[in-house]
Amino acid sequence: MSDTLATRIPTYPFGNDGLDPRLPDFGLEGVGRVQLPTGQQALLFTRHEHLRELLRSPDFSSDFTRPGFPLIRPLPDEMPRREGSFIRMDPPEHTKFRRMLTPEFMIKHIRTLEPLIQQTVTDALASMQAVGKPADLVEHFALPVPSMVICHLLGVPYADHEFFQERSRILLAWSSPLDVVRTAVEELREYLVRLIERKRGEPGDDMISRLAAERVATGEMTEPELVGLSLLLLIAGHETTSNMIGLSALVMLQHPAQLERLRQDPARIDDTVEELLRYLTIVRTGLTRVAIRDTVVGGHRVPAGQGVIGLLSAANRDADVFPDGDRFDLTRGSHQHMAFGFGIHQCIGQPLARAELRIALAELFTRLPNLELAVDPDSVEFRDAVVFGVRELAVTW
Repeated sequence: MSDTLATRIPTYPFGNDGLDPRLPDFGLEGVGRVQLPTGQQALLFTRHEHLRELLRSPDFSSDFTRPGFPLIRPLPDEMPRREGSFIRMDPPEHTKFRRMLTPEFMIKHIRTLEPLIQQTVTDALASMQAVGKPADLVEHFALPVPSMVICHLLGVPYADHEFFQERSRILLAWSSPLDVVRTAVEELREYLVRLIERKRGEPGDDMISRLAAERVATGEMTEPELVGLSLLLLIAGHETTSNMIGLSALVMLQHPAQLERLRQDPARIDDTVEELLRYLTIVRTGLTRVAIRDTVVGGHRVPAGQGVIGLLSAANRDADVFPDGDRFDLTRGSHQHMAFGFGIHQCIGQPLARAELRIALAELFTRLPNLELAVDPDSVEFRDAVVFGVRELAVTW
């Protein structure tokens, strides 16, 4: 067992400037200290086996209000409300909300949505073609598809997409001032309060209506909790998948031999999606936790109150699990990746994300066989945000 370590402490996060994530060199131990913008120091774990151990351990909390929790940007003076934001809760509170949502994201339920996803993808491609080439794939395809699907699932009017997409961008951008972030959150909350009120009077066949009728009306959930839950699902439901679609198109177009292999054997689409999830790992700031008791991870002592970060992008390139992990290879078998996290907080929406990616990418490369970048790949700009992605992607066909 060892204490941890390091004479030179790198600053964190490392930034996003390309498809390959910036990773620290912590040697074989795979753990070291990093300096956060808030003045805190945290232990950063990078090895695949250590992240599995950390993320399933009951010795760590996801609650950012606990002392010592590693904050990558400071909290506002007025503590943000976290009602319904179950990804920042621990059991049993986390378990209660997760169980309420599980039926909505089970694979058998997502399969019933696949015709809708298919039609949404087809319509978006037709709209992009109608715009004419070159076109921005992010604006006309990658962003609308998951936005429309999550709107349908939640019962949010897609006509309001510019309102919630703009505020989501503010919320996730590292460069956004705290007061601007707080305003964006409050405006989204006020929007959802009004939407829930309308749905209580005129319920529809959607998740927010069901939760309002079956959970809020019965006292199992408060209305502020439903607002927080809806806010989380609305943002996560379109930001993550839209950025994955844009980045996936860029990666595939930069690897023509891999793209041709997929076109020759379309049944490889599931393997392709898993490898893209591993290779890109769009939550590049990793997962933050704080130790709630003295514990050990990978042989390293972690005292109570110590903030830790599990760097998913490093775990997904760990050579012990993914040999030559910097190489994109849709035949490698990537199913042990941790792009959706691990343990009790593993992304509940992953069946939906996988279905959207599978259908969107298959249709994109089938319907547009001559798809190519309309710009120099070196000129593509990346978002410096909580969720990694491209700002825009000009393509032609």
